[in-house]
Amino acid sequence: MELGGAWTIEKLEVIKNYLDAYTTALKRQRFSLIYIDAFAGDGTVTLETPDREFRRVVDGSARLALEVKDKQFDRLVFVEQDGERCQELRELRGDYSNRRVEIVQTDANAFLQGLDLDRYAWRGVLFLDPFATQVKWVTIEKIASLKALDMWLLFPLSAIARMLPTTRMPDDIDPAWAKRLTLIYGDESWRGLYQESPQQELFGPPREERAAGVDGLLQIYKKNLERVFGDRFLDRSRTLMANNSPLFELIFCVGNPNGIDRAKPIAKHILNHI
Repeated sequence: MELGGAWTIEKLEVIKNYLDAYTTALKRQRFSLIYIDAFAGDGTVTLETPDREFRRVVDGSARLALEVKDKQFDRLVFVEQDGERCQELRELRGDYSNRRVEIVQTDANAFLQGLDLDRYAWRGVLFLDPFATQVKWVTIEKIASLKALDMWLLFPLSAIARMLPTTRMPDDIDPAWAKRLTLIYGDESWRGLYQESPQQELFGPPREERAAGVDGLLQIYKKNLERVFGDRFLDRSRTLMANNSPLFELIFCVGNPNGIDRAKPIAKHILNHI
C-alpha cells in the first residue's frame, strides 16, 4: 500500500472529478476511451495522521478509474513495476471482470515511450503519479506527440529541491544528481535557477547561488512543458503541501488540440474548486 496524507486526498479528488467529467463529455463521441495509470501502485492508498497513530485505507487512482459510472473507459491500463503490487492489481481486476483491464509489469517510462495510440480512434487520460523523480523528459515528449492523452502529472517539487543546495556553484552539484535533473527537464535549463550572487567576494571567481526556490524549479519545468505542448499546456496548477511545505505540483496538459476549448476549462475549474 502507498502511504499518503491530506495532500493525497486532494490529488485523488482532482483525478476522480476529471475522469467523471471527461467520460461524460466524450460519451457521444466516436472515440474509444482509454485510461492509463503509469505508476498504478496496488489500487489503494493508506492515509495516516501526522502523529502516525491513525491510519485508514482509501481507493487509489486505479480503482477510481474503474468506478467511473456515466461512460466507462473501453480500456484501462495499469502500469506497475513491482511484482507484489501487480498481483494486487490483478486481484482488483478480478472484481471488475467485465472491464478491459490490462496489467503491465514494467518501467513506466519504457511503456509510454513505446506506446502506439491512434488518436483518430482513441482518446484518453494519462495519470503520471511517480513516487519521486522517475518521469523522464523523453517520456513527456512522447506523450505530447501522441496528441491523444490528456495528461495529469505529479511533479516532485520536494524531491528535486533536495538535489539543489541553497548556495552552490551549479557545476559543483553531484554529477549523478545533475544527470538526473537533465533527464527530468530534458536539457540543462534547470541551471537557470542559478545566478551571480550580489554579494561577491573581493577576490576570487564570481559566486553563483540559487535565484529562486521551489517556485523557480516549477516555472522552468512549466516553460519546458509549454514548449512541447503549446496551447495544450494549462498554466494553472495545484501545489500539494505536506507539513506546510510544497511536496508535489499537480499539472495538466490537453492531449488533442481539438479538445483544448473543452478540457482546459474543466481542468481549471476542478483545480480551483476541489
